[in-house]
Amino acid sequence: MFSCWRNLKISRAIICSGTARAALTLCSDTRALRVNPSRKCSGKRFNVPPSAEFVARVSGIPTMAKLPFQETPDGLDAAFVGVPIDTGTSNRPGARFGPRQIRVESALLRSYNSGTRAAPYESLMVADIGDVNVNVYDLKDTCKRIREAYRKILAAGCIPLTMGGDHTIAYPILQAVAEKHGPVGLIHVDAHADTSDVVLGEKIGHGTPFRRCVEEGLLDCKRVVQIGLRGTGYSADSYEWSRAQGFRVVQVEECWFKSLAPLMAEVRAQMGSGPVYLSFDIDALDPGFAPGTGTPEIAGLTPIQGVEIIRGCRGLNLVGCDLVEVSPPYDTTGNTALTGANLLFEMLCVLPKIKYY
Repeated sequence: MFSCWRNLKISRAIICSGTARAALTLCSDTRALRVNPSRKCSGKRFNVPPSAEFVARVSGIPTMAKLPFQETPDGLDAAFVGVPIDTGTSNRPGARFGPRQIRVESALLRSYNSGTRAAPYESLMVADIGDVNVNVYDLKDTCKRIREAYRKILAAGCIPLTMGGDHTIAYPILQAVAEKHGPVGLIHVDAHADTSDVVLGEKIGHGTPFRRCVEEGLLDCKRVVQIGLRGTGYSADSYEWSRAQGFRVVQVEECWFKSLAPLMAEVRAQMGSGPVYLSFDIDALDPGFAPGTGTPEIAGLTPIQGVEIIRGCRGLNLVGCDLVEVSPPYDTTGNTALTGANLLFEMLCVLPKIKYY
C-alpha cells in the first residue's frame, strides 16, 4: 500500500498487483508530483518505481529498482533479467548470488539521473522479468537455456539489461543478439580479455566467451573495444590475439589518472550507427572499490571512470547490456552489488529513445 505525509492530499491512487500498472498523483500546497507519466502515443502508462519519499525502501519484494515484476518481455521496451550462474568461474565462486544482491541494493535507486537528467521511466516501458532458469549442474545446458530465453526477449522487441552471473553468459546472450541483429559491435569493460581458447580442457567458461563469439561470427571485429585490461598473464602479450582480430585494446595503464570521456568520443566514432552490445565485468573496477568479485586484479578503473564509459555510450544503437561477476560473499558491505546496480541504471539511461530534461 502507498502511504503519504499528512500534509499531502492523494488526488488519485490506483494500486494494482502482478504486471498491472500503478499510478499515483500526489499533490501538496506548493507542487504536484506525477510519478506515472503516460505515453502520449498510446495513452498507456509507464512502469515507475515507487518513490522512497512515500514507500519505505525496506518494504516489498526486491525487484530491480523496485520495478514491477513481469513474467514475460511482452510489451516492454527494456527489461532487467538475471542469470544466476558461477559454474563457469575459474577462481572464487559466488556470482550465482549476484542478481539477487544487486536487486536488494537497487532499492536505493531513484527515478531520475541527477548527473545527466535522464528520465528513463518517462521514456521506456521497463520491468524486472526475473531470472533465467539455469542448470547449475551443467554449464552447456545452461548456455542453451540462456540462448533460448534471450531469443524470446529479443523477439518481443525488448532490450535486455542483464545481471550476472559469471561472464560465460555473454556468449549465449550474444548468440541470440547476433541472430536478430547480425554481427554486433562490442564495448567490453573488464580486467581480462576473456579470449582464451581452452581452459582445463574446456572451451566454455568465463575466460573464453569472446573467443567463441569471434569463431561464430557474432562480432563485427572492427567495432570491438576492450577497456581496462590488466594483470599478470600467461605470455608476455596477453592481448595479441585480440589485436590480431582487429579489436581495439585499451590497457588500464592508458586509463590511469585521466578522464575517459575523450576515449569514449573515439569509441562512439568507431561504433558508428550499427548495433552495439555493452558487456561490463565488475572486476574492471579496482578491487578497493569492488572487492566482491571472483577474479580481482589490482590497479583498476575507478567507479567514476566506469560511469564515464557508460555515459559515453549515449547516442549508440545499444541492443543489450550486461553487468557480470558480482560475488556477494566476498563483499560483506554490499558495496560491489550497490555499484553494480548503479551501473545498470546508468546503462538504462543511455538506451536509445531516452528522454533528457
